[in-house]
Amino acid sequence: MMVVGLTGGIGSGKSTIAKAFAALGIAVFNSDEQAKVLIANNAQVKKRIMAAFGEEAYQNGEYNRAYIAQIVFNNSEKLAILNGIVHPALAKYFNQWAKKQTSPYVLKEAAILFESGSYKDCDYIITVTAPEEVRIARVMARDHCTEAQVRVRMSQQWSDAQRIALSNAVIENIDLENAKKEVRRIHFQLCQSL
Repeated sequence: MMVVGLTGGIGSGKSTIAKAFAALGIAVFNSDEQAKVLIANNAQVKKRIMAAFGEEAYQNGEYNRAYIAQIVFNNSEKLAILNGIVHPALAKYFNQWAKKQTSPYVLKEAAILFESGSYKDCDYIITVTAPEEVRIARVMARDHCTEAQVRVRMSQQWSDAQRIALSNAVIENIDLENAKKEVRRIHFQLCQSL
């Protein structure tokens, strides 16, 4: 099964582009959503997170996202610890999921595809881009947060230039219709290569 990685900085519109691929019949694995499921439900992952960050990491059995975010978004070492717990479990789950899919290829949507190292498991990589001011506005509207908070999260991710250097294709996500045309072009190209 061919694995296509889809990545881009926060607010670039990865999920919108992933939906365009899904509309073409491609199975999409949303790494961020699946990581949340693992963090909430996987006993081994929960145990390791509590060992690393304390009992406060879960309140009444629920993941304390605000508490963890406060720790990891300002401390790259702590973020690396959290990723070191979550990403191996996520990779294992992805492999099990991918084997069950019947689409021509699978799309692995991940904000930190490169940072996590999971890009190494992809056969083809697409980076979604948008101007920084557009990305900031999108995230502020979506997450009800400040520009400063968005910039902190952006600083934890690779730059577009770093991602593009290791990508096979780039989709600029400013005008949705143009972006969808590019999705169809890439999809056709990928299907031709199988």
